[in-house]
Amino acid sequence: MIHHFLEASAARYPDKPAIIHGRGRHTYAAVNRLANRLAHRLLDRGVNPGDRIALLSENGLEYVFGFYGILKAGCVAVPLNTEIKPDGLVRTLQILEVKALLVSRKFERVARSIDLPSLAAVQIVLTPSGILDPGPGTPADGRGPSDRPDGDPGLAIDPGSCAVIIFTSGSEGQPKGVMLSHANVAANTRSIVDYLALTADDIQMAVLPFFYVMGKSLLNTHFAVGGTVVVNNQFAYTASVLKQMAEEKVTGFSGVPSTYAQLLFKSPLAEYRDRLPALRYCTQAGGHMPRSVKLALLEALPPQTKLVVMYGATEASARLTYLPPEFLRAKIDSIGRPIPGVTMDVVSPDGQVLGPDENGELVARGENIMLGYYRDDEATRRVLDRHGYHTGDLGFRDEDGFFFVTGRKDNQVKIDGHRINLREIEDVIMESGQAIEGLVFAVPDGSRDLMLAGLTVPKEDGARSGDFILEYCRSKLPKYKVPRLLYAIDAIPKNSSGKPDRAKALQLFREKHGRDQDLNAPRSPK
Repeated sequence: MIHHFLEASAARYPDKPAIIHGRGRHTYAAVNRLANRLAHRLLDRGVNPGDRIALLSENGLEYVFGFYGILKAGCVAVPLNTEIKPDGLVRTLQILEVKALLVSRKFERVARSIDLPSLAAVQIVLTPSGILDPGPGTPADGRGPSDRPDGDPGLAIDPGSCAVIIFTSGSEGQPKGVMLSHANVAANTRSIVDYLALTADDIQMAVLPFFYVMGKSLLNTHFAVGGTVVVNNQFAYTASVLKQMAEEKVTGFSGVPSTYAQLLFKSPLAEYRDRLPALRYCTQAGGHMPRSVKLALLEALPPQTKLVVMYGATEASARLTYLPPEFLRAKIDSIGRPIPGVTMDVVSPDGQVLGPDENGELVARGENIMLGYYRDDEATRRVLDRHGYHTGDLGFRDEDGFFFVTGRKDNQVKIDGHRINLREIEDVIMESGQAIEGLVFAVPDGSRDLMLAGLTVPKEDGARSGDFILEYCRSKLPKYKVPRLLYAIDAIPKNSSGKPDRAKALQLFREKHGRDQDLNAPRSPK
């Protein structure tokens, strides 16, 4: 069971810090005790195995004991995006038919703005010192149930039962509720611990949200070995994050491509290069990171720090492949090999397994693959079949068994009869050395045809950088792959998992394109 990671470490390392957040240092014994009290409170409130319990909390102690407490009660934890609005919260709770909504103090007002009784749900507020429950039996002062049992409930739970519902980022359409079992998550956790060689000595800096599958895997893997998780919710202030990493002797840091773009171009990373002697590794997942950024990171990180490129999906409980650091330079464009317990094939549209260097869809199998999408059998059938989980990514396997992603099935366009992979152009934009980020679209050119256009976050002056980037694209790409328009902006819109939000970015492009007088729109000749 997922919560057994916490219970085992609490038994083995009771007085060791499990979570460090701000000035708070919370031991395994304390976290486990709070999770047990919450589980007993939920059971007192009449929850049953399989009931959905929503959790709305920022990263911190409240999230951690809330998450494990839900699981200890035999319920399904549904961590929610902390950017959710009241209307979206109501819809989500209705769809899930939740029995309770757990919130941290920060989101108490949002929860009270909706009519929970009409949803047959109760609100429970989580605080660093306990639980505030407006239900029957709560002391008059509203304080948490200090008299609740501290022992593990010890419920018999089927490992194959649903433990967590995680909503996808929605970057390729409407978010879906991915159902993961205890066995799914436990298998993936053990595999990640194995290939990263995690031990109780590891200290992870967590800047990714725990409601996101990658953030959740950081929590589970370090709790599985008795490590420590340092929570920092102020990544916008990168200097403070690096300072805390040095002070806490952090051994591991994890991020998505935009995280590392921020570290490289908008942080004092170079100044901290010699002040992070404990930093053993950095892991990157959450989408494609251009070769130029990987090479820049290798130069910027401390010499002993290994960069581990990983690939996965929410549907895979987090991880499918990883690239061992010793192969990074030789296979720098690869997503690596399958992690322990996972097998992967390249499959043709008609279902044939392809050989080395043949391009097709990446399809994976393993104990970590989801049960399916919550109440969406049709969507489940589209991605799960006898071959395994269809990732939607196109790619190939080389002769050495390393996999490469060449694009997405739904991210290829046809311009003037040529089929184009947009990611290839985005990589060239980054390779120019003048952009922090870049995104390319196919948009109508005023007739019935499409043209390539995009957004860039320039390092320097927008107009000069834009002109240089376009000239660089012309030197590296055939004419039909060169964007006709590039608009300079301050930041690419992101979704909750830190990936580019293509829908919002396209809307931003259209708004800028509607202003003909915009001086930050360098154009290339037609």
